[in-house]
Amino acid sequence: MTFSIRKTLMRAAAAGLALAALSSVPASAADKVTLGALRFTSHAASFVAYERGYFKEQGLDVEFKFFQAAQPMAVAIASGDVDFGVTAITGGLIGLADKGVVKVIGGALHEEKGIDGQIIIVSNKAYDEGVTDPSKLKGRTFGITQSGSSFHYMAAKIADAEGFTLQDMKVKPMQKVGAVIGALKSGQIDAWSIQPHIAKALIAAGAVKKIGMVADFIPDYQVTTVFTSTKIATENRDLVKRFLAAYSKGAADFNAALVDKTQGADGEKAMAELIHKYVYADQPFEKASKSIINGAMRLNPDARLDLTSVKDQLAWFKAENLAPESITLDKLVDPSFVETY
Repeated sequence: MTFSIRKTLMRAAAAGLALAALSSVPASAADKVTLGALRFTSHAASFVAYERGYFKEQGLDVEFKFFQAAQPMAVAIASGDVDFGVTAITGGLIGLADKGVVKVIGGALHEEKGIDGQIIIVSNKAYDEGVTDPSKLKGRTFGITQSGSSFHYMAAKIADAEGFTLQDMKVKPMQKVGAVIGALKSGQIDAWSIQPHIAKALIAAGAVKKIGMVADFIPDYQVTTVFTSTKIATENRDLVKRFLAAYSKGAADFNAALVDKTQGADGEKAMAELIHKYVYADQPFEKASKSIINGAMRLNPDARLDLTSVKDQLAWFKAENLAPESITLDKLVDPSFVETY
């Protein structure tokens, strides 16, 4: 009798373990996705979508891969090391699109009138020498990450609007954002243009001086875009749609809390705390939150894409021989996933 009871209990326990194991297995396994990002406030939509479970809602198991410049991210997309990326259009990305391996599928960060955007800053040394507005940048050293980067494009647009050429400035590639910051603070370079969460912190610390706004030279600039491999865009459209749905939900939360400020002080603080896990994580929250909150720019609602701006960027890269002459807008952009304008 004792043996019979023991045997029954053992069977029941085994059955219970089996049921528990089955209940822990999802009906369908989530799609694993590697997402390229920079530790910038402008990448917050991705961070929000991850932290608030929006990617999981879409059946996506997201892992971040962080970069220190835009062009290496495009290479990682092309090689398959990264599935989706959010960063600026660069000569490298355009070249890969011309080869048929990368596609822009949506918009991310966008300059908008009335919202503080990217700031043109100079070293204290340059400012003391008279570089007090962008017209004084002729003959000066302008820092960029890499040749063919968005910084390169911005420098050219500033020069053109002020009546001189890019060749009249000394454009200095420094590979990484951190290296540009260090060179500017030490006076090794004269100028740079960068997103407000970085620029405002440097200005507030007395490390640099503000001399202008990028939006005055490039109105409605589509600063960053969402992109993926051509293979994913053509062969796994459902994955792209689910990714963009989750990303867009994150962008909406970000805009509401930090741009439109419709969530009140508590919502603003909660968003800053979330972003702080990824941006300025090495700083105390009290210090980092000021840069995060004051540096918020509009993220395109529903990942809408400003094709007018993209066309202008493409034309400039081609004119400067930083992109193949054969590249067309159709090769660069797949407009079928989001609204374009």
